[in-house]
Amino acid sequence: MTRTDGGGRGGRTERLVLPGVLTAEQAWATVTGIAGAQRPDGAIPWFSGHHLDPWDHTEAAMALDAAGEHERARAAYTWLARHQNPDGSWYAAYHDGDPERPTDHGSETNFCAYLAVGVWHHFLATGDEVFLDRMWPHVAAAMEFVLGHQQPGGQIGWRREPGGQATADALLTGSASIHQALRCALAIAEHRGSPQPDWELATGALGHAVLRHPERFLDKRHYSMDWYYPVLTGTLRGPAALDRIEEGWARFVVPGLGVRCVVPNPWVTGGESAELALALWAVGESDRAVRILADIQHLRAEDGMYWTGYVFEDRAFWPAERTTWTAAALLLAVAALGGDEATTEVFGAERLPDGLDPDCC
Repeated sequence: MTRTDGGGRGGRTERLVLPGVLTAEQAWATVTGIAGAQRPDGAIPWFSGHHLDPWDHTEAAMALDAAGEHERARAAYTWLARHQNPDGSWYAAYHDGDPERPTDHGSETNFCAYLAVGVWHHFLATGDEVFLDRMWPHVAAAMEFVLGHQQPGGQIGWRREPGGQATADALLTGSASIHQALRCALAIAEHRGSPQPDWELATGALGHAVLRHPERFLDKRHYSMDWYYPVLTGTLRGPAALDRIEEGWARFVVPGLGVRCVVPNPWVTGGESAELALALWAVGESDRAVRILADIQHLRAEDGMYWTGYVFEDRAFWPAERTTWTAAALLLAVAALGGDEATTEVFGAERLPDGLDPDCC
């Protein structure tokens, strides 16, 4: 891994320093940990020997971009471009990132859509027009695959099974993530002068469903992701976003430890905690965001990576794994708090296209 500033740190790890959370040396160790799991072909599994899924692979690539490791991030996106299925999808899981060894031949719509978020983030970080042009057909194909699963109410069915059967059931978390991805895809399309009116309509209908029609989604209210994801993805903003955060705070946040993944389980997780911090930053609650990030430093291991979760009743890390995506979520939250332009643009969402409001109730 190339050291670009002569100081034992990556070229932009100054944006990843946050008092009480990360020093420059700690940030570099975390970046190095993610990079150490990346295969020579660009794949980033959860950890070496485990599986890769396209969403978490993309999140890890975004963290590498936030750290200035643009070549590594570009290699991650090249892996996706090289192994996209003819219909625009990817499989849900690949053993250790080996494209010849998928372990789940189904396809999850939010996994496939997230490429657009990563590609736009990489372009904002690098200004690489050649990269954007090269990735555009892959983004477009992924969006068409995803929108093929949109239901009449605007929500997106969450999965296609290995046999080809599409699942009509929609997940609020997944659909909110897709909404962010569609807005990033529209930003790419606008930048390239390639208008996509069908995507604009689909984006508006999906946002409307997320904000106004919880009954169109499977009931997963006991998962913290369903609580904060509409805020994290920029679908919900303003006073309503703050109200949503307040409504779920006591249920999900364990003071001093982090955020429960599932209520009532006594289990806090680093990924959900870092994502909540990013959502808090996005709605102007930076002090609380820093507090959450500081709280989860008990998950930090000596190698700079983060344990996935902690069962506080047993005082035990569980599962016994340190995942690239947990580290990536933390780095992206720190990058936003530090003012990294690409990260603030994507998660602040103020300048992302909104799509068109549907004429429905």
